[in-house]
Parts: sequence; C-alpha cells; structure tokens
Amino acid sequence: MLYDLNIPWAPSLDRADLEQTLAFSASLGYNVVALNHTISPPIPPQITNPLPKFDDTTQPSSPSPSTSSPRLPTILRRVTVLLDDPSQNFRIAALASHYDILAVRPTSERAFSNACLNPSECSIISLDLSQRFAFHFRPKPCMAAVSRGVRFEVCYAHALGPSPAARALFIANLASLVRATRGRGIIVSSEARSALALRGPADVANLLSVWGLPKEKGMEALGSGPRGVVVNERLKRSSYKGVVNIVETAPRPQRPAVSGSDDAASSAAAAGGAEGKGAAGKGARQQKRKVSELTGGLQPSAAAGGQNTVSKRQAKKMKQQQQAAGKP
Repeated sequence: MLYDLNIPWAPSLDRADLEQTLAFSASLGYNVVALNHTISPPIPPQITNPLPKFDDTTQPSSPSPSTSSPRLPTILRRVTVLLDDPSQNFRIAALASHYDILAVRPTSERAFSNACLNPSECSIISLDLSQRFAFHFRPKPCMAAVSRGVRFEVCYAHALGPSPAARALFIANLASLVRATRGRGIIVSSEARSALALRGPADVANLLSVWGLPKEKGMEALGSGPRGVVVNERLKRSSYKGVVNIVETAPRPQRPAVSGSDDAASSAAAAGGAEGKGAAGKGARQQKRKVSELTGGLQPSAAAGGQNTVSKRQAKKMKQQQQAAGKP
C-alpha cells in the first residue's frame, strides 16, 4: 500500500476541488491519504475538528465527463502544529483524541531539538525544506528521534514550485537530512494544494534518488514508513499501556465427558496407588537402616566375608607375600 499523509486543507478550499485532488491521488496508486489541518499556538480550550468527512466507497460528487473517476482512497484526518517556542506545546496532547495523526513543524532550533529529544504525542516532524534554516541537522538529535519511532516528513511539492532558489534550498536541506539520519526514518508526502502538484510513486522515488535519497529508501518512505506511523497512531488511541482489545479467540477443544462412577473409581485408584508407593518406600528405608546397623556400617558383601571390598592392588600384594612365604 502507498500513503500520502499530507493533503493540505483550508476552510476556504472548495469541496469539489478537494474531491478532485483525492480522486487523482487514488488514480496515481495511493491507497491512503491524510487531510492536513495546520494550526498555530496557542491551542484554544475548546478543540474542534473542522476537517470534512468523506465516504471512501462512493464516487466523487463531480466526476470527469470524459473518463471514469476512481473511488476515493481511505482518508485520514491529521493536524500539524507550527512550533517556534517549545513552551507553547503543553496542550498538544489534547489534540490526539480529535485527529488520527498528530504532527509538528518546528521553525527554530529549540523547537526542533525539543521535538527530537523529548518524548511527546507527535509521530511526525514535518519540515519545509524550501526555506533557509538557522541551524544544521545534527546526527545525534535526529537519530534519537528515529530510535523513538518519530519520522521526518519531506514534502516534494516544495521543490516543484517556480522559484529556483526554493528548489536549491530543498535539495541542500534534503541532502543534509539524509546525511544526519543515514536515510532512516524519512517519509515522503506531497503537500499538494491541487491535483497538478501530485506525482506518481515511481516518479517521486526517481526524483528523490537524484537528490540524494536512495531509490529503495524512497519506496519505503512511501509505503512501510507511513504505514508504521498510521498503525502506531491507531494503537495509541485504541489501547491502554500496551493492552489491546481481543476481538475474537480460537475455540477451546472439547474434552470427552467422564461419568461420575468412573471418575470416583479413577480417583480412588490413584489415591490407593499413591499410598502403596509411600508405604513401600518407607519399608525399604527402614530395612536398609536395620541392615546397616547389623553390619556395623559395612556393605552386605563385606559383612558376609566377601572379597568385593579388597582392591586389585591389595590382592596383588597379598599374592606376592604368599609366594614369598612359600619359597625355601
């Protein structure tokens, strides 16, 4: 399955245009997309989710007259919080219960380090690589975020604009991020504001391979990487401390019924056998103790005058002494 976890949404966006973008993404091969609502702190006390709901099993409301439009993909709802000061993110956890995916977009070095090093509810660190950052992507905070399961989001629509300067900054920042993360923990989204900015998965992987991300890593950034984010976010909202709901269990095999008389007889036989074994063991220990007392602690063969206790060396010496005594 292929994922695009960043389709921007705004209150002024026409629903027909949004449906056209979603239908075109499905025609390109994307199975799951996420509508992204970007907000800035402070977060209001009353949190509402304004993202529209779609039925992924129905046709778009305005299909193209020339071609048959595909069904809409599976649509998730996501929120991205713009962070400049880490002290403003104290209510980010309250957004988790209203959206399917929670992401942050840091715009300063303090906010970026805080998102990488401090545990939080977000699973995605979204970066606008077309702008000039006042800091460098260092390996230590980036790998710390990757080891915690946080993913860095790269949006390829930023490099498709008309500005050559933005494209140059995107390529330089992408190379720096790949160097800091060693190509790990990167997911690719579109952030396409129209259907014309969308690209097919193979085109995106080839484009990123030219800019420094290997092709196999690029396909993982479109498939298994975002899938892990979606699964982890779903587990956070449907489980409690690692305990999940058990939907269905395998039936237990039925044991044959035992009648009451047979059960009582088997229990009595088992009890009698246990008592017999205990009495036999006790009698054997008492008999062994009596034999030991009668023989003075010697083995029965030694007490009876047997030669089992004489070693081979002693027997050889005794034979030599007898031979020496028998000589004239």
